[in-house]
Amino acid sequence: MTEKNTSGRGQRELRVRVKTAKGRKLSSTLWLERQLNDPYVIRARKEGYRGRAAYKILELDDKYGFLKPGARVVDLGCAPGGWCQVAVERVNALGQNPKKPVGTVLGVDLQEVEPIAGADIHVLDFLSDEADGLVKGWLGGRADVVMSDMAAAASGHKGTDHLRIVALVEAALAFAFDVLEEGGTFVAKVLAGGAEIQMQTMLKQNFRKVANVKPPASRSDSSEKFVVAQGFRGRERAVETED
Repeated sequence: MTEKNTSGRGQRELRVRVKTAKGRKLSSTLWLERQLNDPYVIRARKEGYRGRAAYKILELDDKYGFLKPGARVVDLGCAPGGWCQVAVERVNALGQNPKKPVGTVLGVDLQEVEPIAGADIHVLDFLSDEADGLVKGWLGGRADVVMSDMAAAASGHKGTDHLRIVALVEAALAFAFDVLEEGGTFVAKVLAGGAEIQMQTMLKQNFRKVANVKPPASRSDSSEKFVVAQGFRGRERAVETED
């Protein structure tokens, strides 16, 4: 909850202060205070999104336009579901605009995710041998977009965390090679750090356009960025490792 100052000097939202509770670490208190005062968290609560991350994919799509009406979208590691919510709106999965084609949104995660109207969500390990076949079956064909906001569990060691998320993105990219339609788009979160050079090479070999971007909704103190790779050259031409 926030209060507003309505004095003659204009309106502004007052900062929420959180007291340190017994048993709660200072770091946890500071995180909670930041969350309560984060404008994207406040906006997500008001607009019905399941988290501030929804605005990252919104901003990326506003810039690159890959979530088109009628598109078939796969969201890897979709919990809690904010990216799926955005995709449902953008690809017209509910058919709310009768003048535009109806898209499909498929979310997969290792854990149960609360249902989202217009999205087909499954508990699935995308690294399993049968995952690509199952996904193509659920979609009724290949995907136009494979996107991932996944992050490996934090170890507390910056270098280790960077290597883990790069490995996770490379696995998501290999999955995308199997399920993407020619001309499709791959979007994923990475952490800046240098170990992603081989991954960037694979992206440039297999997609016509590759952008690395930090959307406004991404916190300025975070090392995360996003790759948006468009124009998939096709599975037959996919190159998964450097020669």
